[in-house]
Amino acid sequence: MLTTRRFFTATCCILICLFSGLQTVSAQFGSQLKWTEDGEGYYKNENGNIVAYQFKDNQKIAIIDKEALTPTGENEPLPIRDFSFSDDHKKLLIYTNTKKVWRYDTRGDYWVLDIASKKLHQLGKDLPASSLMFAKISPDGTKAAYVSEANIYMEDLASGKVTALTKDGSRHYIYGTFDWVYEEEFGCRDGFRWSPDSKSIAFWHLDARETKDFLMINNTDSLYSFTIPVEYPITGQNPSVCKIGIIDVQTKRINWMQVPGDAQQHYIPRMEWIPGTQEIILQQLSRKQNESILYVCNTKNGEAKPIYKEQDEAWIDVKSRWDNDNIAGWDWLDNGKSFVWVTEKDGWRHLYKVSIDGKKEDLLTPGDYDVIDVAAVDEKGKQIFFHASPNNATQKYLYKVSLKGSKAQMVSPENMPGTHTYVISPGAKYARHSFQNHYFPTSVETIDLKNNKVIGPSIMEKFAKVTAPSNIEFFQVTTEDGVTLDGWINKPKDFDATKKYPVVFYVYGEPAACTVTDTYYSTLNFLYRGNLQADGYISISLDNRGTPAPKGRAWRKSIYRNIGYINARDQAMATKKICEWPFIDKDRIAVWGWSGGGSMTLNLMFQYPQIYKTGIAIAAVTNLLTYDNIYQERYMGLPQETMSDYMKGSPITYAKNLQGNLLFIHGTGDDNVHYANAEMLINELVKHNKQFQMMSYPNRTHSINEGPGTSAHLSQLYTNYLRSHLEPGGK
Repeated sequence: MLTTRRFFTATCCILICLFSGLQTVSAQFGSQLKWTEDGEGYYKNENGNIVAYQFKDNQKIAIIDKEALTPTGENEPLPIRDFSFSDDHKKLLIYTNTKKVWRYDTRGDYWVLDIASKKLHQLGKDLPASSLMFAKISPDGTKAAYVSEANIYMEDLASGKVTALTKDGSRHYIYGTFDWVYEEEFGCRDGFRWSPDSKSIAFWHLDARETKDFLMINNTDSLYSFTIPVEYPITGQNPSVCKIGIIDVQTKRINWMQVPGDAQQHYIPRMEWIPGTQEIILQQLSRKQNESILYVCNTKNGEAKPIYKEQDEAWIDVKSRWDNDNIAGWDWLDNGKSFVWVTEKDGWRHLYKVSIDGKKEDLLTPGDYDVIDVAAVDEKGKQIFFHASPNNATQKYLYKVSLKGSKAQMVSPENMPGTHTYVISPGAKYARHSFQNHYFPTSVETIDLKNNKVIGPSIMEKFAKVTAPSNIEFFQVTTEDGVTLDGWINKPKDFDATKKYPVVFYVYGEPAACTVTDTYYSTLNFLYRGNLQADGYISISLDNRGTPAPKGRAWRKSIYRNIGYINARDQAMATKKICEWPFIDKDRIAVWGWSGGGSMTLNLMFQYPQIYKTGIAIAAVTNLLTYDNIYQERYMGLPQETMSDYMKGSPITYAKNLQGNLLFIHGTGDDNVHYANAEMLINELVKHNKQFQMMSYPNRTHSINEGPGTSAHLSQLYTNYLRSHLEPGGK
């Protein structure tokens, strides 16, 4: 239910990814914009050539031509999925021939180009094709390390000698990467780090041998069916045992960090080297994820010293929540003597400067507002850039504060309301600024941050010429419970206020994402085959309590132990108010959603059948006890202790109340929300003689987009059902 459950945000995420990224020394999925070392420009793969662009004049500089990237005996250069330079800039690491591991292209082939000699060498060429993961060149530029089939390997770049640093790795005994649930819910994929002196590697080790496999059944790819196992700890089941090891790359000796506590009753989502030391810092989360402890570990003797402890009555978010889904990295200050930390302990998500011994802590962003995410720590300039939106939770702007703590100063132009995203260069010299709102498509410009001036074409000039459409509005509605929700409405193009129109509500409503954001695609129905508004429908979406809007801790965490109940009530009570509007036809109300939105759709159809007449639920969790432990226990507690809350929030509990028209859709190959959810719900609906329509897509995953014709078929199915059961047009 985390990032990959948010199918409705897929289009926006793709657009954002085009303009975001990190400076990195590894070539792997996710690193899109690659800054030059001086922060004056960026590198780009341009038709197989590596070039650099300078921000000040947009001058293009050729760095490496495609001939150097063409293997011996081949006529074409390597198709580059990603690339990065070694620290000394003498070698180029290339990532190609990629394959998916669950959701992301995190395995493939890696090549190294010696820039001076133009020698091109494939790493791990004797290992299975497309099996290498997270290859990284050592800081001294002499070695590379990578994971293949759950083991860590090191390769000498001069001789090509490959050394297996671990040998007993397997699908359930994992070195240097993660199991399904760590990836899905913590965003953990790359599971090892080179030491600053290139003599050792710190890595995660997960023992998932006690985690049961969920068996997905493939009935179509052979005459005999076969199973596809996925190690999947459902809520209530113990997590994988997690340890941090330090391996000496010469002796292959492993020193395990002596982190206190039962290794099967806590998580370690973060770990990094402390600059210039032989120590690492890591974050340990309790099983319930309501206690976080930072440890500094001596990598020689394994001693783990606690330096910073935090507790919350609900849960504590990890770094990926406030760093654009990136779990890696640490925001260091003072050459590793202090760091920037994010916490909600005063009721708002704020930045603090914390000393490495944990004894000194300074609030950097005072005020009643949330930091949405950290954009850059500019230590030389003694400031931090971050995104926030104190006055409108549907929007986003860039702010900055002093490293000594101060009132936040807005950097984004005030006369451009909407969503601003800044990707800032090393040294905070320049930024790639993208802007969009609900009527202005994403546009990008370059900013000189020292004077906040635009270099080249300006977004402002384009924006000034665009007029907001009259049919799309953002609004707020206050329910009978005294809760005020943000929403958007998209009215028919020929809207007549004297008529009554059918409404299609688009829902999600869980802690993973918001649907009410002032972005260009937010009001688009991506499944409808045609134009909803042209066909005479009103579209509306609402963000209930528990969604991750920048409205403070109380808003976000009110959903704790209340998923499926408080969020459904907020949606229903807001819809009840909306049905009082004179142009709303309360007898033609439909609702739909995907994943968590599918669950919400079912809960609304079953708990409030008097309001919602038609529903389309896709890939829904129908029984909260079927979902994974990290996500579900974070927000609902342990089912051993809170079973009644799980029952109260599960759609299957209320299936007997169905009155309206329901279309239920699920992929049988969904490794995220298993198809078992569909069959459990079907049994319950059959038990109570509730008629409904069902569509299963064989072997399709959670996104239901694999195979020829699938997306078009799903879109047509959705459209036909909506038109058949929700008469369009004003009356």
